[in-house]
Amino acid sequence: MNARENWLRAVEFRCPEWIPCRVSISPICWKRYRQELVKVVLAHPRIFPEFIAGTVAYDAMPPGYRSGEYYQDNWGCVWYNTQEGMEGQVVGHPLADWSALPTYRLPDFNTQTERGSRDWSKIEQEVRLRKANQQLTNGDGERLFDRLYFLRGFHQLMMDFAEQPPELPRLTRMLEEYEMALVRRWLGLGVDVVSFHTDLATQRGLMISPASFRKYIKPLYMHLFQTCRQAGAHVALSTDGRVLEIVDDFIECGVSVHDPQLRANTLDGIARAYKGRLCADVDLDRQGFPFMTPAEIRQQIKEVVKVMGNPQGGLMLLAAVYGADIPLANIQAICDAMEEFCFS
Repeated sequence: MNARENWLRAVEFRCPEWIPCRVSISPICWKRYRQELVKVVLAHPRIFPEFIAGTVAYDAMPPGYRSGEYYQDNWGCVWYNTQEGMEGQVVGHPLADWSALPTYRLPDFNTQTERGSRDWSKIEQEVRLRKANQQLTNGDGERLFDRLYFLRGFHQLMMDFAEQPPELPRLTRMLEEYEMALVRRWLGLGVDVVSFHTDLATQRGLMISPASFRKYIKPLYMHLFQTCRQAGAHVALSTDGRVLEIVDDFIECGVSVHDPQLRANTLDGIARAYKGRLCADVDLDRQGFPFMTPAEIRQQIKEVVKVMGNPQGGLMLLAAVYGADIPLANIQAICDAMEEFCFS
């Protein structure tokens, strides 16, 4: 079974041969460990099947990852960074004042990504090549809820949900129109899955009430996600924080796979809300990685597989290796444990 078919079986509860798993490594980790990290990656080809040695530029930081830099993206949001190699945060919001809304112009998704350019002819070639090689094809649906507070500013957006100005639904409609046009472009290429990023919560709970989510945000999700599902594409949703209150809403909207964070949602909470119902791409305890021993990391992965594992599927594992303070031995332990428990 190839990786694409196995991924689809895991999402669709059709008995995959192994648990899909991956390790996401930040630029600062690559800069710190360099060839030592390359050796770890090359030693685990099942986790990094598409990695090519010599392709990592250790010192070349992408926009938004450069220390001390102010960077304006194509949405007009200004980013600032204090930690090289880690993504910064938005400090300049083009719609901080609603008076800017009538003249605000969204970027052109035909030629622009959030931070760069987009060439659909090259994208189409890449999708065709991946299909020919029986590899999973993925469309980038970009940001949803987090786009709103990038544009407005977090404090202003929270006040909007409390005061309910008429501009708020107008802004969500603008975002929906943009996203729908982008999604339809991806669906036209016949991708297997469309991925969306939409941080909705803190570690303690949602940033807004479930009622506000269902009034202002859920209709956007429903329209976008059901459009994908009706076209035969899966929906991969990435949402940090504690979101257990709205997992049923995710399912209703058509989410195929979601990445609940282990620390925020707890293993018991994830098992109750997801197991047998929605494929959980469990985001392991990234905040614990710098402080855990290799044995503790192995035990965590073993426990997640024990509790969430199901021969029918519905489980994936994600390890976000982001901080420069994560020992190389712990990165090795993550990869070793994933191979031990996900491919057995």
